[in-house]
Amino acid sequence: MTLDDAGSKPDSPLATEWRASPNHGPRQGVDRPDLLLLHYTGMASTDEAIEWLCDPARGVSAHYVVREDGRILQLVAESRRAWHAGVSSWAGVQDINSRSIGIEIANPGHDHGYPAFPEVQIAAVIALCRDIVARHAIAPARVLAHSDVAPLRKSDPGEKFPWDALHRAGIGHLVAEEPPTDGRYFMRGEHGQPIEALQAMLAYYGYDVPVNGSFCAHTEAVVTAFQRHFRRSRVDGIADVSTLATLYRLCASRTGSAPPDGA
Repeated sequence: MTLDDAGSKPDSPLATEWRASPNHGPRQGVDRPDLLLLHYTGMASTDEAIEWLCDPARGVSAHYVVREDGRILQLVAESRRAWHAGVSSWAGVQDINSRSIGIEIANPGHDHGYPAFPEVQIAAVIALCRDIVARHAIAPARVLAHSDVAPLRKSDPGEKFPWDALHRAGIGHLVAEEPPTDGRYFMRGEHGQPIEALQAMLAYYGYDVPVNGSFCAHTEAVVTAFQRHFRRSRVDGIADVSTLATLYRLCASRTGSAPPDGA
C-alpha cells in the first residue's frame, strides 16, 4: 500500500510505502527525538519481519524499514514512541525509545548467514538518515547501533554494516581504526587500574558499563559492541592496543579534547 492509499502523510519524503503498526505510544519526557538507532531485522524473510513489527501480540515496532532493494517503508510516525530499543541505555538514559527514531534495515543477521548489505540498500539508508538527522538536528555521536545501547542482548546491525560509508556522507561519528597488532591486551577475568580506565572511557562515550576495574562479562559485551561499530576489522571482545587507541581517539575527537583524567 502506498502512503497516499493509507491516507497518511510521510514524515520523510523518501518513504514510498506505508504499513501502520499499532505498536507505539507517546514519547515520555521529551519534545522530540535526539537519537537515531539503526537495527537489522534479523529474520530470514523481510516480509515476515514486517509482519512481526506490525503484530500487536509481539509488542515491537520501528519507525522505518529499509528493504534490500532500497524501498523505504514507514510503520510509525516520528512523533510517536516506537518500540524498537527494548531494555537499553545510553549516556545514563534508559528510555531510549522515547529519545530515538528507529530504522530497521532488512538483513537476516548473524543467525541466518549475515549477508553483506546491498549497495542500493545502503544508499537508501544514507538518504533516510540524512533526512532524519537534518530535520531533528541529531548530533553525529547520537547515531548509534542497537548493539551500542543493548550490548548484553543485541549485535545488530553488526560488523558488516558500513558505518564508514555513512560517515563519508556526513552521518554519525567515526574515526579511522587503529589496525590490530600483537601486543598488550585485556580480557575477561583481569583486574586493575588499566581495566578501570578502559571502562571509564567507554562510559564517557555513553556505554552502560561498570567502572570497577574488573573485566567482567558485561565489560566484554560492551567492548564487543564497541568493536562492531568502531573497530570492525576484529570483533572478539578483547581490549587490545588497537581497540584502546581507537576508543581514545573517538572520545577525544567528539569533544575536541582528551577524555577526563583516569580515562
